[in-house]
Parts: sequence; structure tokens; C-alpha cells
Amino acid sequence: MIRKATYTIVLLFSFFSFSQTENCTSIYLIRHAEKNRVEKTNKNPHLNRKGIVRAARWSDVLRNIKFDKVFSTNLFRTLETADPILKANDLKVIKYSPSKQFYNNFIEQNNGITTLIVGHSNTTPSFVNSLIEEDFYDDIEDNNNGNLYYVHKCGDDLPTHVLYYIN
Repeated sequence: MIRKATYTIVLLFSFFSFSQTENCTSIYLIRHAEKNRVEKTNKNPHLNRKGIVRAARWSDVLRNIKFDKVFSTNLFRTLETADPILKANDLKVIKYSPSKQFYNNFIEQNNGITTLIVGHSNTTPSFVNSLIEEDFYDDIEDNNNGNLYYVHKCGDDLPTHVLYYIN
């Protein structure tokens, strides 16, 4: 049943990707996969085994999306989450620092393309809220690494957005 739901979501994302026009922007946002929590003081841990599996699963779920750019914060867990998707799209990562200024200019600087953003439990929802110009999404619970946000904007229309959970 989960596999069928995954394929349904993939088909939905494929529709969004293929229905774009030059004036449309598609942005997919995820939180990094599960990180190693053995050393509590480590501010830059790598993914744990479950996280490595999830990173590969993200690549599988998003395999029909042709990304033009992939952005990640400069931490091991986000870079390692992005890596399988980067390889599948033959892209190099673009590192970013979360900030309101970066968020506010994102759509105009990436107009007409499809991007993936890999962030964190507090930065990803803030980024989405900035893109949709509404305080809609709360921070992600610490045990949740499966949220997939999708923001789509065409021309002067308000952006549409949706949140999926992929376990």
C-alpha cells in the first residue's frame, strides 16, 4: 500500500513538472534525513544508517522530477541527504545559509525552474512560509524526517502549496 501511495505522489509531482511553463517555478523542500545522535555535543553529525536509507528513498520518490538546482545548508546531514538526488540529476550542490533575505528573493532568482531545498526542522517550514507569504507551517517535530513541501508559482498568481509525509 505504501508503494502504491508513493507512486501516486510521484505521478502527481511528474504532472506538476511537466505542466510548467517558462513563468512557473516549482520548489520542493525537505528536512535532512535522520542524523547520528550518539555524540550529543556534535553540532555537525553525519546521517545514521536509517538516514542513509531515507536519503536514497528521497531520490527514489523524486526520481521523475528533473531538478535544475539543488540547495543545501553546509552541514553533513543536509549534504548527505541531497547527495543521491544530486547524482540522479547530475548536479552540484548549491550551499546556502538560511536567512529571510535569501528566502525573500528566492522565487525571483529562480523563476521558471525546478529546485530542491534540503534544510532543517526549523528552517524548512520558515522557508516555505516565506515563499507563500503566510505563517502557515510550524516547525517540524524532531522525530519527523518525512515532510515534503511543494510550492508552485506561476506569474503573478499566488503560490500554491502542499505538504506530504513520506515515511
